[in-house]
Amino acid sequence: MRAGAILRAALALLLVALVVWPQAFAPVFAPFAPEGGPVIYDRVSLLSLSLNHLLLVAAASALATVVAVTLAIAVTRPAGAAFRPLSRTITNVGQTFPPVAVLALAVPVLGFGAGPTLVALFLYGLLPIFENAMTALSTLPPRTMEAARGMGMGRVQRLWQVELPLAAPVILAGIRLSVVIALGTATIGSTVAARTLGEVIIAGLLTNNTAFVLQGGLIVGLFAVLIYDALTLLEARIARRAGARGA
Repeated sequence: MRAGAILRAALALLLVALVVWPQAFAPVFAPFAPEGGPVIYDRVSLLSLSLNHLLLVAAASALATVVAVTLAIAVTRPAGAAFRPLSRTITNVGQTFPPVAVLALAVPVLGFGAGPTLVALFLYGLLPIFENAMTALSTLPPRTMEAARGMGMGRVQRLWQVELPLAAPVILAGIRLSVVIALGTATIGSTVAARTLGEVIIAGLLTNNTAFVLQGGLIVGLFAVLIYDALTLLEARIARRAGARGA
């Protein structure tokens, strides 16, 4: 446990250093830069790109969570059960449609910038959250639900006070997967002028500068590892509370 905490702290410090003091890593990336070419990406502040990247991911993930969980609640009620196959088809569209294709279709409508990227990340993040939420809400402990009815709880009360708290760990697992996917996918947003860390990677590909590619990829990778780990810890804590509630 202590070793894990130390590793997390070390990775977090490395990430902060890469974003705030990138020039300190010039000797590390220098062997991968073209001769006479720049080693560290400095056209735009890496801190600014990182914040924009995270903001896009957070906005898309929050929107996907609200829509997916709402849809899962609807189709796990008796009145909405008939729409379950249709809802699965709708949420599958985002995963089967390549994000690049979504960007290409969204640009003529929304223009260049963050808009098309937000749409692509939203569609791509729906499926894991919806599937987990639907599974969790469909497999709640019958005894607990019966006890809630016996206490005189109405449908809305049961949903907010019993069903969602018990389903929260499984729903959060879907959100965790969705967020990690979005962190990596957001890099392609720079192809349509969105300000993301993909800008560093694309600049490296265009100039044959592997140092830029490694720099951008390492920052995105560290964000993904740390956020995944943080959500895993949160999920475990909520699962313990849900277990106590279910007991």
